[in-house]
Formats: sequence, C-alpha cells, structure tokens
Amino acid sequence: MEENRMPLIGDTAPSFTAVTTQGNINFPADYKGKWVILFSHPADFTPVCTTEFMTFGSMMEEFKALNTELVGLSVDSIYSHIAWLRKIQELEWNGKKNIEVKFPLIEDIKMEVASKYGMIQPGQSTTQAVRAVFIIDPESKIRTILYYPISTGRNFDEIKRIVIALQKADKDACATPADWRPGDDVIVPTAGSCGVAKERVESSDKNMYCLDWFMCFRKEKK
Repeated sequence: MEENRMPLIGDTAPSFTAVTTQGNINFPADYKGKWVILFSHPADFTPVCTTEFMTFGSMMEEFKALNTELVGLSVDSIYSHIAWLRKIQELEWNGKKNIEVKFPLIEDIKMEVASKYGMIQPGQSTTQAVRAVFIIDPESKIRTILYYPISTGRNFDEIKRIVIALQKADKDACATPADWRPGDDVIVPTAGSCGVAKERVESSDKNMYCLDWFMCFRKEKK
C-alpha cells in the first residue's frame, strides 16, 4: 500500500511544498545547510501531542544552537493548527508555560506529505499520522528515523542526543557507543587491515585505548 512506503536512512528527503503556520515552505530546499527534525503527530487538541509541542517549543533555542530547525506535521487544517497553538500558550505543564510554538506546523489535510514519508500506517489509523521523526542533515539526507505508536510520547532528550551524536560523527569521523553523551569517549573506526589493527593494539598513544583490535576508543575532554 502507498501509505506504508517510507524513505530510508541515506535517502534524499522527499520534496514537497506546503502551507504552514509560519507561511509556505519548499522542503527540503528551504533548509539547505541546516539540520532538520521533521516530525508528525496524530491530531491537534490531543493531550499527548500537546505535551510534545510544549516540550519542542521550550527546546527550540537549544536546537537552533545545534543548527537544527523543527518542522511539525499533522493532517489537520491550518485553522485548527492556529487555534491549537494559541491554546497551548495558555497551558502550564511540567514546569512549562507561556510556550509560543514558533516553528512551522504543516497543514496536510490530503495526507500527501504524510504518505510520502510513510507516516500513515493503517494498523494504527487510516486518518491520523503516527509519531514519526526524521532527522535530516544539511545535505538533505535522512540520517535517522524514529517511529512511535500513537499512545506513546517521544523522548526529546534522546532526539537531541541523536542530533549531537550525528554531528560529532560527521565532524570527527568517529562513532558513538551505547548511551553516549557529549564528552564521553568515542569509537575509532574499525581497522581496515591486519597492519592497522596491530598498530592500534600496540600503540602508545595516550589518547586512544583498545579493548581488542576491532574495538578502540579515543579519549574525549570532559
């Protein structure tokens, strides 16, 4: 089914034009040179989605500091979006209040964008998008895909951690181990030859240590 199709990690983000709460956008062309978190939610005026938008809205400057823009989507109308975002400003939850959502929220009544990104999954709903997250790099390549069921709110600290880890890997040509946090040691790319493997294991480099030939770490400054 067309609704079940979705782009894959490494693909160029499917392009579209859309009406949003911040004006029209041409995606991903308008975001060239920036990281983007494109995410969908099932519906406006629903409690889980409201907590998510309050959280994303409160973290917007944190993401901007990472050269990362936020773009939301649901299959509701632009008028519903505007009314809901205005209501969010009146609410207080978990220490968050007076939250103004300044990032664009896409109107997708015809489900055209949601279908391109596989956000409509009939096993969950034929009329609502699941909680999808696409992290897209400055070259418009999809780098991470997360899918949550309608009932489960997202972990926004993890989404931010993923962006930081991807940027770290790109900048320093490394990988990040399980539960990595900024400042933790990183993994050196696996040795491509016996000679390199031997050199690493026997290396006197104080900034690198190996658990075995295939598993070497570089120390990071805290």
